[in-house]
This record gives sequence, structure tokens and C-alpha cells, in this order.
Amino acid sequence: MKLMDGLQFAEMVKMGAYHLKQNADYVDSLNVFPVPDGDTGTNMNLSMTSGAKETEANVSAHLGKTSQALSKGLLMGARGNSGVILSQLFRGFGKSVEDKESLTASEFAEALRYGVETAYKAVMKPVEGTILTVAKDAAAVAVETATTETDLIQLMEAVLTEAKASLKRTPDLLPVLKEVGVVDSGGQGLVYVYEGFLACLKGEELPERTVVQSMDELVNAEHHRNVQGFMDTADIEFGYCTEFMVRFEDEKTKDHPFDENDFRLQLNDMGDSLLVISDEEIAKVHIHTENPGDALSCGQQYGSLINIKIENMRQQHMDIVGDQSARKNSTAKKAPYAIVTVAMGEGIAELLRSIGASYVIEGGQTMNPSTEDIVKAIQEVGAERVLILPNNKNIVLAAEQAAEVIGIEASVVPTKSVPEGLAAILAFNPEADVTTNAKSMNAAASVVKTGQVTTAVRDTSIDGVSIHTDDYMAISNGKITVATPSLETTMKSLIDDMITEDDEIVTVIYGEDVSEQDAKQMVAYIEGQFEHVEIELYNGKQPLYPYILSVE
Repeated sequence: MKLMDGLQFAEMVKMGAYHLKQNADYVDSLNVFPVPDGDTGTNMNLSMTSGAKETEANVSAHLGKTSQALSKGLLMGARGNSGVILSQLFRGFGKSVEDKESLTASEFAEALRYGVETAYKAVMKPVEGTILTVAKDAAAVAVETATTETDLIQLMEAVLTEAKASLKRTPDLLPVLKEVGVVDSGGQGLVYVYEGFLACLKGEELPERTVVQSMDELVNAEHHRNVQGFMDTADIEFGYCTEFMVRFEDEKTKDHPFDENDFRLQLNDMGDSLLVISDEEIAKVHIHTENPGDALSCGQQYGSLINIKIENMRQQHMDIVGDQSARKNSTAKKAPYAIVTVAMGEGIAELLRSIGASYVIEGGQTMNPSTEDIVKAIQEVGAERVLILPNNKNIVLAAEQAAEVIGIEASVVPTKSVPEGLAAILAFNPEADVTTNAKSMNAAASVVKTGQVTTAVRDTSIDGVSIHTDDYMAISNGKITVATPSLETTMKSLIDDMITEDDEIVTVIYGEDVSEQDAKQMVAYIEGQFEHVEIELYNGKQPLYPYILSVE
């Protein structure tokens, strides 16, 4: 095959996206931290799916036009750092070929190289041993191979071979990957895309993952049926649409064998719209419930949790029926400023709004908002200037892309946690310009210490800390410091580790699985150990993270 046109490229994109989707749960499982919100595969899948849909809707025999459609779809659908980097790889690819009706092998190789350059420029501090390295190494081999090889299939085989080899080398470049015993998750996702590309060029079939696809179809049908009964937001009895997958583990199923019917019965009393599908390796669950944590705990009896997604249906319903539009239309004049931020948990969202957030995008762990989600939120508030606070390191790049394309004065304050976001909003000055505000808000966020407690989804060892599945882990400023079977013990360890004599204010935000009484006992512990600090307690109602701790 000597030439590739836009129609052929569109088919490659379709198969690459499909193959990634079928293996997104495995990519999720490669995330280094054993937290229940590892979502690289989910983010890359949603990003690539957005690109594939835009490509299919605007397919052209002109390769440049088809590649531009892919670039647009990826850009707006990009979620998480991995999704943004993927979008930048094909943004550069598209820019390189925008005037070409078809591509030769050498032109295809050059487009891959230009995509890598674009992606590296988009990341402020590129890290080797990630998807960037896999893309770079594969593109370098493509350029070298194209000097003697004119067949596109042979070229793509060389690209894929090197991508796989580079992926295997990622643990040698990132010590934490070697310590945990995995390859880079984003690099693995890119390999799946390239496998799809090659299979398309060769006319080969890819293996099926029917448990994923059939569940998606059932969920769509269930949502379509279920939504007909909601005439008012108050009618929604079970407010959280919860989806997750359980990857079976022998050590758990040996003494407690998995039975799909029994598992379904265990979940049945927790909500409605229940769907369960399983095969020999995985069970996938969809349920509408008031307590997502109970459903997740039920699944952990049989293995590790992956591909978790929790959505607040009441908020979605309010958005659909126009509560936000009514607010926007209530005033004709644009507000001079808006703060758009991201949070997970009704209590945290309310707290952010109470101190000045104009719009809180529901998201964070397990469901990073896309570039398009952030753009829509900015358009919704209709302000002249906007400051964007991601509150999660995996949302920063998508926020920066949104600021780039929104068309109004916008700046990202790269907050990486809710405590940083709270501190940044409190430093906002409505009289200052965007640049000054961004600088002062970033400075305020940088002095806050963030602690989190969550549960481990697999056995591993990081930074000398031995971690077992279902342990409670203390995470201090992004580093796991201790893991124990006891939530109370872990939280107290985190408190002792983070609070010093120089600190003045401690904020405890407790999640949906923690009682107010237990949270107050933690406050009492802090008061007993650190008499000099002022303590604030909030019910954040966040899933997955029983406690979030802010120290300043």
C-alpha cells in the first residue's frame, strides 16, 4: 500500500478507537497509585471516541480534511492528561497534513514526528517513561524506516513494534513503574490505538471484549427507559448513577467464589436500574443508588475495582430542565468575572459556591471533565473574564486547552486538590486583572498542604510502603505515607504527619461513607494533639475518599 487517503484514515481511526475502548479497563488497571480513581484508560477512551465520532461525521476522501475532523473531536473531547496528550499528538499530525489529499509512507512518518513535537510543547514539564516517550520513539523509527520503505503497512508494523518495545522500557525511565511492576498506562493506551491502525491497514480482525460492549448497550437502554419516569428532580429516589468493573482476584474468589446471581442479589437492595454482566475475568456493574460506596465495597469482595464512574443524576436533571439556563437568562448584562471550578461531592460543591465559585463542574476522580465540558461551563456563566480551577492534576491540561479555545480572557490556576482550590478562591480579588488574580491565587494554593485517605484497589509497594487491597491509604501532598486496615488509624497517622507547630488552620472534609460522629472524633483527636490550630469541619459527601484534609 503506497498511498493513504482520508477514507482509509477514517477507518484506521475508527478501529483504533474501538480497540482502545475494548481494553480501557486494562489500561485503567495499570495506573501506578492503587487508588480507586485510576482512569487513564477511561480518559483516553472517551477522548479517542470523541475524535472518532467527529471523524465519522465529517469523513472526506481528502486526508487533510479528515485529519482536521479527528483533531477537532479529540481537542474538545480530551479528558485527563493522557487524553489531552493524545489530542495534541493528532493535533500536530493534522496540522502537518492539512493540505494533503493523501499520504505516502514518508509523509505519514513525518506527520507522526510533528505530532510528537506538538505534544511535547503542550506539556510544561514533559516526563519520560510516559505516553510521550512511546510516541516519540515510535515516530523516530517511522521517520528512519520511511527512508527505505514505501509501503504503509510495513511502516505501520515498524511503528507498532517500536511502540511496544518503548512501552516495555518505560519502567526503566520511571522508577515508580518498576517499583510497582507495571508499564506506563498512557503508553499502553497508545499501543492499542496503533494496533487498531495496523489491523485496519491489513484488513484483520481484532479480539472482542463483549462484556464491555454489551453492558454499554444495556446501560443506554436502561437510562432511556428510566428517564421517562422523572418529571421532577425530587422524584429521583436514587441519585447516583454508579458504574464499575471488578477484576477477579484468585486470593479473594478462592474462599468466596463469584456467582453472578448471588452478586446481583447482594446489590439489588442498594438501588434500582441494576445491571450485572460477567465473564471469567471481569464483572461489570451499573446501578442507581444513594450510597455508591456500599456498591463498591460489595464488588471488592471478589477483586480489584477498575473503571469506576459515579454521576449525580439530580444535578444532571436540573441542568437538563433548565435550572442553569434560567439563572443565566435572569440577567442580561455579562458578569465581569467568573470562577469555574471542578469538584466531586455535593457538600464540596456547595462549599466552593459559598466562597465565590460561579460554576462547579461535577467531576474529579473517576470522571475528569473534558475540554468541551469546561468550555460549556464557561459559556454557561457568560462572564467577560474567567479563572479556571481544575482541583485535580489530571484536569489541568484539559483546562488549559479550554482556556485556549474559549475566545475570552481566561486563565488557569493549576490547583491540584480541593484544599488548593478553596485557598485560591479565597485569594480572588474582583478588582484585579486576570493575570494578577491568577498569580495571587496560585500563590495562595501553593502554601496549602493536602491530605487524603482512600482505599487501595490492589496489592503493591510504593516508596517503601507495603499496601494491601482494601487497606486505607494516607496520601500527603500526593505521596502515600502509610496504609493500614483501619480508617481511624490511617487518618490519625495522616494528621500526625501533616500538622506542625507552624500551622494555624486545619480543615477536615468527610465523605459519604463517614458518619458525622466519626468525623467529630477526628476533630477531637486534632484538638487533643494540636491545641494551637483552628479546626473547621465540613460534610463534603464525596465518594471514594473518606477524608480530605487541608492544613495551612
